[in-house]
Amino acid sequence: MVNYEELEKKYGRDLNKIIQLILYTDKSFYVFVSLLILVIAFGLYAYYTQLKYGLAVTGMNDVVIWGLYISNFVFFIGISHAGTFISAILRIVGAEWRRPITRIAETITPISLLIAVSMIIADLGRPDRLFNILLYGRIESPVLWDFLSISAYLIGSSIFLYAALIPDIAFLKNRLPNTSKWKKKLYDILSLNWTGNEQQRRRLERVLKIMSIIIVPVMVTVHTVVSWVFAVQLRVGWHNPVFGPYFVVGAVYSGIATVIIIIGILRRLFGLEQFIKKKHFDYLALLMLSIGLTYIYFMINDYFIPFYGGRIEEMRLLTELAMGRYSPLFWFTMIIGFIIPIFVIAIPKTRTIKGIVVSAFLVNLAMWLKRYLIVVPSLASPTMPYEWGIYIPTWVEFSIVAASFAAFTLFYMLFFKFFPIISLWEVFEAENTKKA
Repeated sequence: MVNYEELEKKYGRDLNKIIQLILYTDKSFYVFVSLLILVIAFGLYAYYTQLKYGLAVTGMNDVVIWGLYISNFVFFIGISHAGTFISAILRIVGAEWRRPITRIAETITPISLLIAVSMIIADLGRPDRLFNILLYGRIESPVLWDFLSISAYLIGSSIFLYAALIPDIAFLKNRLPNTSKWKKKLYDILSLNWTGNEQQRRRLERVLKIMSIIIVPVMVTVHTVVSWVFAVQLRVGWHNPVFGPYFVVGAVYSGIATVIIIIGILRRLFGLEQFIKKKHFDYLALLMLSIGLTYIYFMINDYFIPFYGGRIEEMRLLTELAMGRYSPLFWFTMIIGFIIPIFVIAIPKTRTIKGIVVSAFLVNLAMWLKRYLIVVPSLASPTMPYEWGIYIPTWVEFSIVAASFAAFTLFYMLFFKFFPIISLWEVFEAENTKKA
C-alpha cells in the first residue's frame, strides 16, 4: 500500500504545487479564462447565425459539401488517441516512465471526443436530425458505425479516466483548506470510500488492466471507422484500402504531439520539473519520430500507387496537390509536419525540450492541414467534365472552429481545477516499488 505520509515528506513542496493548481485564483487565470469564453461566445453567435440562415452562410456548397468542420472533426478524433496510447498501451507493456504524464494524456481523450461530436453537430444544417441516426440508422452505413464506435470510446475513456482518479480524489479530500467545503463534499462522493487498503488497490489495478485491454481495440476501431466514411465512397483520393491504418497512425502521431505540447506548457508555467523530466520529452519525441516515419510510409503508398496507375482523375488530383491550387498548402504541410520535426528529433543536438515542443506544435499544425487536404480537394475534384469546385471558408466557419479549440482549452483547464494534474498515486507507487 502507498505510504502517503512518508512520500509527502519527499514531495512536500511539489505536492503543494499540485494542490495550489486546484486552488489557483491568480488574476491571469481569470483573464485567460475570460478570453476563452469570449472566443466561445463569438463561436456560439456564429453558430446562431448559421442556424438562422442555414449553411448558405458557410463556404460549403453542392460540390464541396464538407469543409473546416469535418477537417476539425477528424483532427480532434485523432488527438483523442493520446490518452489511449500514452496510458493504456504503455501500461500494458509496463513502461514505468509514463506514470507522471498518464493523467495529462488521459484527460485529452474524453474532452477531444466531445469537441469532435460538436463539429458533427455544427456541420449539420438541421442538428435535430442527429437523432435520426438512432431512429432510422442503417447497419450498412459507416455513419452509424462511426456513431457507435465514438460513443463506446467516449464511455470507455471516461470510465478509464475516472477509475485512475479515485485514489487521488481520496488523497485530496482531507488536504484542501476549509474554504473548499463544497469540493470536499464532491470528493467524498467521487472517492467511493477509498481508503487505499490492499483489497481496493488490487481491484483498481484489475479494473485498469481490463480497461486498458478493452480500450486499445476500441481506439483502433474509432479512427478506422472514421476513415471508412471516406474510403467506402467511390471518389478520387478517398477510395483507398490503406485509409484505415493510415488514419490510425496519423491519429497517434498528432495525439503524441498534443501530449508533448501540453506537458511542455504545464512544466514551464507551474514548475513541475520534479515530476515531468527531460526523459519524458525524449521518450515521447522518439515515439513521435517512429510514428511519423510510419505515417510517411503510408503517405507514400497513398500518393505513389495512384500516380503509378496514371488514371486521368487520379493524376488531376495529384497535379493540383503537387503543382496546382493546393500546392502551397501541400508543400507547407510536408515541410513543417514531417521534414523539420523528423530532423529536429533525429539529431541529438537539436532534441532539446524546446526543440521537441516546437516540433510537436508543427506536427499538429501540419496534421490539421493534412486533414483539410484529404477532405476538400477530393470533393472539389470533378467526377464529370465540369470545373473544379470552389470552397472558401467564411467567418462563420473560422469562428466556430476557433471556438472549438478555445472550448478544448477551457475544459482542460477547468478539469485540473478539480483534480490533480499529475497521477500522484501512480508516482508514489513507483517510489514504493523502488524502495522495496
